[in-house]
Order: sequence, then C-alpha cells, then structure tokens
Amino acid sequence: MSRLSHKVAFITGGSRGIGAAIALKLAGDGADIAITYTSAAAKADTTVKAIEKLGRRAIAIKADNTDAAAVANAVNEAHARLGRLDILVNSAGVYTMDTVDALELQEFDRVMSIHVRASFVAAKAAAALMPAGGRIISIGSNLAEIVPFPGLIAYSTSKAALIGLTKALARDLGPREITANIVHPGSTDTDMNPADGDHAEGQRARMAIPRFGEARDIAGLVAFLAGEEGRFINGTSLTIDGGANT
Repeated sequence: MSRLSHKVAFITGGSRGIGAAIALKLAGDGADIAITYTSAAAKADTTVKAIEKLGRRAIAIKADNTDAAAVANAVNEAHARLGRLDILVNSAGVYTMDTVDALELQEFDRVMSIHVRASFVAAKAAAALMPAGGRIISIGSNLAEIVPFPGLIAYSTSKAALIGLTKALARDLGPREITANIVHPGSTDTDMNPADGDHAEGQRARMAIPRFGEARDIAGLVAFLAGEEGRFINGTSLTIDGGANT
C-alpha cells in the first residue's frame, strides 16, 4: 500500500512548476489529486493525464486566486467529486518586483490576495471538510526570511504573512490533529525563475550549493509533511534553498 493511499490532495496552482511537481509526487505516493489553474488549461490537462497514468484519479478546476469565492467553491467541488479532502497545498503564486516608491497599491493588493487571502480562504474551506490527520501546507519563499536586494516589498511581505497564517492555523487546528506548515523554496528552476534567466547568476552566488533547485526537491519535502512521518510537525517553517540564507 502506498503511503498516501485513500487520501485526497487539493493543490492550488497545480498546473505547472512547483505545483505540478507536488501534484505528481503526491499522486505517485498514492493520493487522488485536485488542482486549480487560472489560465493554463492545456498545462492543467497535461498534469491531470500524467496523474491518471499513475493510476490515480485527478481533476482540474479553473479558479483564480484573486477570486475568494472561486477558491472556496473549488475546495468544495474537489471534496464533492473525489469524496474527501485530506491535504491542502497552497501553491499558487506570482512574482513581482517594484520598490516602495514605484509599487502601486493595486499591485500590492493583488499579490497579497493571491498569496495570503486565498490561502486563508482555502484553509478555512478545507478545514471544515478535513478529518483528523489533515495537512495544510503552504508554499512560501526564502525571501520571506531575508530580503537580499531591492524590489521585493510586495513579494516578501506576502510570503512573510504566510508564516503568521501558518502558525495561527497550527494553533487553531492542532486540537483536531490537523497540522499546518510552510515550505520556503529558494531559487528553483521553473518558468517563473529559470536557471538560465537574466538574474540566475546572482542568485547562485548567494547559495552554499551553487545551483538552482528542482521542482521535485520541493515536492519531496511537501510529500514528507503530507505523510505519516510529518504528523507531529506543526506550525513550522522549513527552508529548502541550497543554503542561500545560511
């Protein structure tokens, strides 16, 4: 029997990048999967088909993280169609760069709504459906803990806010044996931040292991937290960045 057999995982932003890697890893460990996507319908379909080839059930639901009602409805739809909900992974994200003097309030609000408000909405909806042993895992960033260059005011603020949200969820839901943790990736080779991009060399220069991580590295840590081994880890931030913040 696989380690996540009879479990259902819901992953926001699961159509590509780190989210898709997490979806495939949890499916490989035996879970049925629901993912959300905003506009990348073809990539979402590709991820669903890859999961189905692993012998697991999979669905993709269109839900923009800026739309709180859509996020909550997607959680409820996943539960209705797959029969249960055990694992929530808040993975949907955006990256924006502007210093405080240039950043528009509208853009600050957009980043906060995608990273923080949507994670709260998804967690609230999921917690109402989860049995004991549930897991809530958010994808943060090592840039929540250190700001090594200008222009990160919206991104770093939103990811730091997720730490507080995670700790509060851990306190609120711990009595029900539902854990909440946050994973902080560093530079990871995805289409959002490719290892051959314009700013990649500067990122590598900060790392003790001077190479980008792979999405499967992040997925492996999420799978550990989602499995039986992670049952007593709660309210914790786990950084996986090749030693960039060392």
